[in-house]
Amino acid sequence: MKNFKLSILLLVFITSCKNNTTSKNTNKQTFTNEVNPFIGTGGHGHTYPGATVPFGMLQVSPDNGISSWDWCSGYHYTDSIMVGFSHLHLSGTGIGDLADILLMPSNKKVDLTIDTKNRDSIPYKSTYSHNNETSKPGYYQVFLETPKINVELTSSLRTAYHKYTFTKNDEQSVVLDLGFAINWDTALDTQINIENEYTISGYRFSKGWAKNQKVFFVAEFSKPIAHYSLVANQESVDGTTVKAEKTKSQLFFNTEDSDELLVKVAVSSVSINNAKENLDTDLNFDNTKSNANNIWENALSNIQVETPIDSLKTIFYTAMYHTQLAPVTFSDQNGQFRKENDAIETANNYIAYSTLSLWDTFRAENPLLSIIAPDKTSDIINSMLAYYETHKILPVWTLYANETNTMTGYHSIPVIVNAYKNGIKGFDIEKAYEAMKTTMMQDERGLNYYKEYGYIPYELLDESVTITLEYAYDDWCVAQMAKELGEMEDYEFFLNRSKAYEYLFDAKTGFMRGKSKDGKSWNEPFDPKHSNHREQTDYTEGNAWQHSWFVPHNVDNFISLHGGDEIFTTRLEQLFTESSEITGNNISADISGLIGQYAHGNEPSHHIAYMFNHANQPWRTQYWVRHILDTQYNTTPNGLSGNEDCGQMSAWYVFSSIGLYPMNPASGDYEIGSPIFEKSTIKLANNKTFVIKAENVSDKNIYIQSATLNNQAFNNTSISHQQIMKGGTLKFVMGATPNKNWGTVNK
Repeated sequence: MKNFKLSILLLVFITSCKNNTTSKNTNKQTFTNEVNPFIGTGGHGHTYPGATVPFGMLQVSPDNGISSWDWCSGYHYTDSIMVGFSHLHLSGTGIGDLADILLMPSNKKVDLTIDTKNRDSIPYKSTYSHNNETSKPGYYQVFLETPKINVELTSSLRTAYHKYTFTKNDEQSVVLDLGFAINWDTALDTQINIENEYTISGYRFSKGWAKNQKVFFVAEFSKPIAHYSLVANQESVDGTTVKAEKTKSQLFFNTEDSDELLVKVAVSSVSINNAKENLDTDLNFDNTKSNANNIWENALSNIQVETPIDSLKTIFYTAMYHTQLAPVTFSDQNGQFRKENDAIETANNYIAYSTLSLWDTFRAENPLLSIIAPDKTSDIINSMLAYYETHKILPVWTLYANETNTMTGYHSIPVIVNAYKNGIKGFDIEKAYEAMKTTMMQDERGLNYYKEYGYIPYELLDESVTITLEYAYDDWCVAQMAKELGEMEDYEFFLNRSKAYEYLFDAKTGFMRGKSKDGKSWNEPFDPKHSNHREQTDYTEGNAWQHSWFVPHNVDNFISLHGGDEIFTTRLEQLFTESSEITGNNISADISGLIGQYAHGNEPSHHIAYMFNHANQPWRTQYWVRHILDTQYNTTPNGLSGNEDCGQMSAWYVFSSIGLYPMNPASGDYEIGSPIFEKSTIKLANNKTFVIKAENVSDKNIYIQSATLNNQAFNNTSISHQQIMKGGTLKFVMGATPNKNWGTVNK
């Protein structure tokens, strides 16, 4: 009897231990559960909710079929019509392209010979409701109401997976529409091949924002194709292959075995054979979904934050998610990728990337990747250098390896310098320096005027102020690299040229202004609130209020041009408190997220709040950074105040929320703002961590009272990348009123 009681007690004890273990495992933080991919799919965020893995080649996501600015990603949360699920998408840009290789399940035969001039005429479209729609990192689900089909999507690095669950006894079919296009994109030449009863392949060549885009694909189905139809333009054709400007097909499957149909799809810029090599050998949807979740768990865990406020965790981890969607893997499994001139390159010992939105991402996204994904950073630079080999100039904004020349400056340059300063290896620094110097010494995109006058006169080129300021910064970056490599003559040359901003500063008004080629006359009349989008203007997607602060490389000299700290901070404070009226008849839609004239919805404003640190008033940086964090981000689909722009909008939040920001992104230093989390832990190499603690932090306690770095008093308003990489703890004590002595120096 005693032995029986002892056995019972032992069993209870073991069961209790198991239950406790289960409880602990259940309570373990799951980072993917904190992410809401619908954030940014409303308003002007332009994000997509579909499935991908970090920096994945494929972004399999729903398409509403609307061609409009707010549908740049193919999807907008206000919509309720679905036309299909394509495999390439842009995250948060301002120009619409891609949406290649569109698949759509259907439960009936549809007429594909209809000339679909708009969404209303698409015969396979369906309604859907957000009540039956799910999005998580690596997974998307929606129920199509018209055909009553449940759609699930997931992805690996180079293969997308579809799972369609049809209503019992309904006809099972899939439409493939290679003529489908959105916004700027137009199909030029497409082909569909019925290879066998399980496999189709083909290609889609198009012209859009990417002028020469070639996408080859292969798709495999879990069931044999029972029969099919092929359409060339608006004509039905017989055979197993169809080739035309616009081709379509409807594939039909037997219904006896199962209500489920699985599809896996791979693409390549090179060939159908390469697409086949990119295609995963397995066709297990659930395994792929689980693997995608695990990959995201690892990627999201690189910075771990602690706060009792759930909404802040949602915003933060969604931001971490968005920062790792782009750039995208472009080279195939065998390393090959296509260049804009149709040459086939092989990426040896690196992965080639495309979708480089450098005007946006050089500011914070690329510096963030140097912390959380340093291996990706070296590959991104090697991708830039491969582009340079062909064009003898560094890229501006590449999409599917095409140069779009969208936006101003050559901001590959600060990305390279930031990586080098941050200790990133794996690329040829001598070649990189040659590329930087050669790029800034050529004559394209206004550099001829810049070299002749020392600035760009407003009569000779639109957006002359913005372009001049950004070339000046790029010059400073080249100078820093020249100094690192001992090229002192180059250092002096580019450093001197980096003072070009001095030509455009009007001390009387405090603004950067368009100057005539006579070197004396300003562009008149002058209204600092005036905006004229991308034409007959001195400023890119903004006005003088927003663009007059871009001197991140020499803030101290910039302050002295204003007349000292007091004048500078008065003017800078006015930026945030001025009325938000924007004048003009062609106002840029990119001017959004206004706080006074500060426009957080567009990237040129992103560094500005941190400039108070250099004018001996860091408490103002703390106030305005916290105000931006609180007002410009939320957990709704409208949770971004402007275009996500391939991770930059979210990278600002990731950095600023933990209390840091790369105001001068090529410097290797981070300005200190106002952390919102009680504790942030950055995972480093060799099992080291850098911890940021904010004691007493709350929505009221936003000001730094004191700080220590590894238990030593810390009174600086910046910290270097090297200091962070050593590991340790940066601790702030926060309070409700400014400590105007912390972080200040006697000048």
